[in-house]
Amino acid sequence: MPRTIHILTPSLGADYAPMAAEWFADYRAILARHGFAAEARPWTEGAGGAPALALLAWGYHSLAAQWAALLESWPADTPLLNPPAMIRWNTRKTYLQDFEAAGVPTVPTIFGDADAVSVAAAFDTLGADELVVKPQVSAGSDRTVRVKRGDAVAPLRTAMIQPFLPAIGREGEYSLFYFGGVWSHAVRKVAADGDFRVQPQFGCLDERWIPDAEARATADAAIASAPKGALYARVDLIRAPDGGLALMEYEAIEPDLYFRHDRDAGDRFGLALKAAF
Repeated sequence: MPRTIHILTPSLGADYAPMAAEWFADYRAILARHGFAAEARPWTEGAGGAPALALLAWGYHSLAAQWAALLESWPADTPLLNPPAMIRWNTRKTYLQDFEAAGVPTVPTIFGDADAVSVAAAFDTLGADELVVKPQVSAGSDRTVRVKRGDAVAPLRTAMIQPFLPAIGREGEYSLFYFGGVWSHAVRKVAADGDFRVQPQFGCLDERWIPDAEARATADAAIASAPKGALYARVDLIRAPDGGLALMEYEAIEPDLYFRHDRDAGDRFGLALKAAF
């Protein structure tokens, strides 16, 4: 008999709930092949008594206090994959400091409130003529802006400021996927002309990619330095001004896993989930 597993989805009535339903159908089909009966559960309704995956918990960044309360109160006898402590750590992008401390090449980042004064200082601190400013708790490039010297900056509390890296529109960003700590597949994402965001809704190019030794070594170092016990993780890398690859983000909550670019990736995920039990 299939084992029930919940996939956390957006709150009922959310604008992106219909798209989440389409993604859920794909996950349900994959998990069914590995002995799981997937049921959708809005994350705003809390744990439902069955093991759960946070794969479609979209909107958590807009309800940060409710999200934090959910993770803090998640029942110890109800598995959440990835684990609640890991997801709490991954929710705020200050986790990049942990990777930097561990020696993983990381995109330079200034954490703090963003305003005209702090952003003006960041140009010199980061040695950049363009910056990217975004919230520390964010998803899908929400409230993410690119600014040049002299541009007006809307104040943003608990922000992060990074140099704009031109590679995003040329070489692109690389994403490497790990299931159960084992590398599965990789994709390359290139921003559309005139843009800097690499989510599908912004018209980026994404394609299957075979990582070279440098990318694998950098991503492996990130996986080794992250909290242990991840069922799934996406490691995003970008070419830094010094010519090396650097960690842009480590995604362990609800990343797009890009199964569409590797026909066997979904089954690798399903097998890793099965092994977790």
